[in-house]
Amino acid sequence: MKNIKAIILLLSVFATQKNSAQVWVPDNGDGTYTNPIIHADYSDPDAVRVGDDFYMTASSFNCIPGLPILHSRDLVNWKIIGYALAKQIPTETFDKVQHGNGVWAPSITFHNNEFYIYYPDPDFGIYMIKAKKAEGPWSEPVLVKGGSGLIDPSPLWDDDGKVYLVHAYAGSRAKIKSLITVCTMNAEGTIANNDEVMVIDGHESEGTIEGPKFYKRNGYYYIFAPAGGVSTGWQTVLRSKNVFGPYEKKKVLEQGKTAINGPHQGAWVQTQTGEDWFLHFQDKGAYGRIVHLQPMKWEKDWPVMGQDFDKNGIGEPVTTFKKPNVGKKYPMETPAETDEFNEPKLGLQWQWQANAQVQWGFPTSLGYLNLFCLPTVQESNKIFEAPNLLLQKIPAEEFTTTTKLTFHTRLSGESTGLLIMGLDYSYLCLRNDNGKLYLSQKTGSFDKKISETETTPILISNNTIYLRVQVKKGGICSFYYSTDDKKYQPIGNNFTSKEGKWIGAKVGLFALSEKITNDSGNVAVDWFRITK
Repeated sequence: MKNIKAIILLLSVFATQKNSAQVWVPDNGDGTYTNPIIHADYSDPDAVRVGDDFYMTASSFNCIPGLPILHSRDLVNWKIIGYALAKQIPTETFDKVQHGNGVWAPSITFHNNEFYIYYPDPDFGIYMIKAKKAEGPWSEPVLVKGGSGLIDPSPLWDDDGKVYLVHAYAGSRAKIKSLITVCTMNAEGTIANNDEVMVIDGHESEGTIEGPKFYKRNGYYYIFAPAGGVSTGWQTVLRSKNVFGPYEKKKVLEQGKTAINGPHQGAWVQTQTGEDWFLHFQDKGAYGRIVHLQPMKWEKDWPVMGQDFDKNGIGEPVTTFKKPNVGKKYPMETPAETDEFNEPKLGLQWQWQANAQVQWGFPTSLGYLNLFCLPTVQESNKIFEAPNLLLQKIPAEEFTTTTKLTFHTRLSGESTGLLIMGLDYSYLCLRNDNGKLYLSQKTGSFDKKISETETTPILISNNTIYLRVQVKKGGICSFYYSTDDKKYQPIGNNFTSKEGKWIGAKVGLFALSEKITNDSGNVAVDWFRITK
């Protein structure tokens, strides 16, 4: 099924770049880097160093597999190496689409030769999973503390063997918010005790405070916590000689005169050479919460992040800066995007909208991905509610996605295509209408009162088609199609992408049906490429 010229071109690209994207590369190749280090939606990042390796995880909400695990050797070049959560529990809940629910801000730590991730589900409580290796396998989730609205957990194993947990509260569930509490845990870190002590009420000066991370240094307990709101806030740091306080506080990173709004929740890491760095996200609307890296140092036992450009004693985010000193130089590497589907497994960039079911589709050893047309949307005709959307994060401000599909349809009403998904969404839909194939652009919204609109369908004579979306700055999407991968025709209207529920917009594939049958049609996806 492969186009020989395309394969030769791709091989030449892969020979010069090791898993490196075409659309966003933060490593400048001259010993410096440019933020963001990942121009993709890795919300609420947390990271840990083990030896010469850095590992990062992030919120995943209802996108499954969840809790992505990324790896780096230099804090600038990252790749996806797996997921810590193959299925979300309880499965009877997350077998269905749960936009904005599920895995909120996690923490990753390394203790007693094991990796620990604590993650909150705002509707069920705080869970813990662990693994000997970051790649897995990871243990089944243990409910450490049940309760509605418990979020943003971070553990601390103290020098004397005592164990603590800091966390925040989601007002939408707990009916209280902008508070941070500390409680004790058992030695195994599997039970959080009901002995919470409030260490800060953010209403007094922070507006909103959340996302705490727990550290200890030079006899001080530190809680790093973003305040002031996701898109408008800053980094506050609390410190105390006593784990339960009282805590002093200081604002250590803010937007200032930079273009980086709300430098938000993140992680302090130290290199093996003793340098300190801070990873955090920036909310960029439809592009999601993208990841930045700030230099950090300590002055009088307070962290100083970024650079104090305006000389007011508070750091501001850097744009281009010298790369971390990790003792060696490493090749450029970026999270996976393009997938040729030449391996009998899905690329790690892909996630579904709910717990995956085996009949949704299969990778093959035949050079394509096989997706089945299933009637998964029961209560609404909107694709927004389909659990079996195969999606990946938008990787840059500007990029082009092109995919080659061969549609083996069996029933009228079956459809497949390419989509941009968010709270507003738009997609190219190739549909079987009484034995004939028609292509149209459909656009809709999560708002149940707003129905999907459709452009005039175009008759397509061939069941193999190439679909394309070009994304420009501002998330402006233009759609195209081709029957020969040479001449592309525009179709439909420009669409302005919008973020999803707590996540960035995503791009991907679907295969759906309006009818139940014992022999569903399918689409063979030959390749899915992201280019400039």
